[in-house]
Amino acid sequence: MTVDADEIRGRVDEFLAAHDPQRTDRLEFLRARFDAGLAWVHFPVGLGGLGAARELQQVVDTAFAEAGAPDNQPQLNVIGLGMAAPTILRFGTDEQRRRYLRPLWTGEETWCQLFSEPGAGSDLAALSTRAVREGDEWVVDGQKVWTSLAHRARWAILVARSDPDQPKHKGLSYFICDMTAPGVEVRPLRQITGEAEFNEVFLTGVRIPDSQRLGEVGQGWQVAMGTLMNERVAIGGRTPPREGGMIGEAAAAWREHPDKRTPGLHDRLLQLWVEAEATRLTSIRLRQQMAVGEPGPEGSAVKVAFAEQNQAITGFELEFLGEAGLGYDDWTFRQPDFASLTKRGAGFRYLRAKGNSIEGGTTEILRNVIAERVLGLPPEIRTDKDRPWKELPR
Repeated sequence: MTVDADEIRGRVDEFLAAHDPQRTDRLEFLRARFDAGLAWVHFPVGLGGLGAARELQQVVDTAFAEAGAPDNQPQLNVIGLGMAAPTILRFGTDEQRRRYLRPLWTGEETWCQLFSEPGAGSDLAALSTRAVREGDEWVVDGQKVWTSLAHRARWAILVARSDPDQPKHKGLSYFICDMTAPGVEVRPLRQITGEAEFNEVFLTGVRIPDSQRLGEVGQGWQVAMGTLMNERVAIGGRTPPREGGMIGEAAAAWREHPDKRTPGLHDRLLQLWVEAEATRLTSIRLRQQMAVGEPGPEGSAVKVAFAEQNQAITGFELEFLGEAGLGYDDWTFRQPDFASLTKRGAGFRYLRAKGNSIEGGTTEILRNVIAERVLGLPPEIRTDKDRPWKELPR
């Protein structure tokens, strides 16, 4: 099917004529939009899309926003929309795609990510959570950590070790885990901001039907790499408007406090603004590349830039504001409904940005990815790559 921008706009107009956003129930509206192929336009017909070019998504989203239509509140389901959905599309069965994609997009079911472990963070392939097959089920035992929004998730994407006799990258399998299943325990982890947007998750005898496995047995590493490539684009490849995001907050502070300006700070702000704009334009180019293929290792570079710039910008903002920037609004422990870098004051932004160089792959690991897979430099020597996992020291 060939769909151009004019046809897309025509389809949106027809949809809005039949579903008045001011009079239609919000969930009913979103379900109908998915069924009309106007959710992810680049997804296949019947799965929320039209098989159209990815860049036409912006045309659709703009048209619905201008009509005052409800969105699917993407901030509440970042992992589902940015990571689980493309993974299910690529590796899932037809039945899995039909079951999970629609309620995921409408926000009826939210998702989290059970990857990192206390002993397997940067080296994810060293994970020790076990999945033992019993007939048509898998029994999972282990611990996961840094699980954002696990306290409100209905489903999780899970990587577990299904064969300890294989080398660490080959003995993994990938599952969809029901977060309401017996044996799943979620405990909050309080962060430097006072919030607990992420958690640790304990899995004790959790039974997962084999029908909830994504990819083949032992293919978990390949499936996980697809997820992580999408994650780095989802975190670092967002394309806010010009002077959006963190740099927008710093620029607003500059305009609101002319008494605090100095020539040196002005030069620093200009440099940060230029770097943020360059990264924004690079993110747009990256998403254009994704229109004709899957995310690649290039997304790691944008994610590194995103993290470093956020930390530099928030540091600048705090220095510029002086004593006014040191005040912190509320240390009350809370588990938020969504993760946000800018929802509170300068102090919150400064503290929260410290996590940007860890979440979604540490900057150190991503520099290795860039060196080896983008620049073609020799890989680091790895002595544990071909040894059975059960023989590795832990």
